[in-house]
Amino acid sequence: MPATRQQLFDRLDALGIAHKTVDHPPVFTVEEGEGIKADMPGGHTKNLFLADKKGALVLVSALGETQIPVNRLHRHLGCARFSFGKPELMEEVLGVTPGSVTAFALINDTQGRVRFVLDAALTRHDPVNFHPLSNDATTAVSCEDLIRFAEDTGHTVEIVDFDRLRDEAGAAQ
Repeated sequence: MPATRQQLFDRLDALGIAHKTVDHPPVFTVEEGEGIKADMPGGHTKNLFLADKKGALVLVSALGETQIPVNRLHRHLGCARFSFGKPELMEEVLGVTPGSVTAFALINDTQGRVRFVLDAALTRHDPVNFHPLSNDATTAVSCEDLIRFAEDTGHTVEIVDFDRLRDEAGAAQ
């Protein structure tokens, strides 16, 4: 059974992580959330659930404006070419549905199947904002606490500078 929003908040509380949540209508894209973000400080995120042909799974949490060169990321991480993970697999591993992908879903990956990649640009924001397991709310925590939460779920945080990765891809062409 995937964790509920309350179970997520209980975990944050147990870790001493301050969090603030704003309820809002469901949003499915970064663009749909623009009006909501205007009233919430900090870095707003987009999250991608990626899979390669060999079974590697990656959750990318990035600043909403960051361009993620998915066609280069697999090489950087030492994986086969990525595609977006199937919704059924996302639900099985992370316990969330498309539109609700979030770093907080790491709470549901108890088998450690997912690599967690965090955008370097996002680490420069405080707080950082993520859906609390569903896309009808946004929860803010400090970036430092997000990293602590991820590590507490058993996940290593891999920080990637997507701007540099994109620039390297452009220079190689």
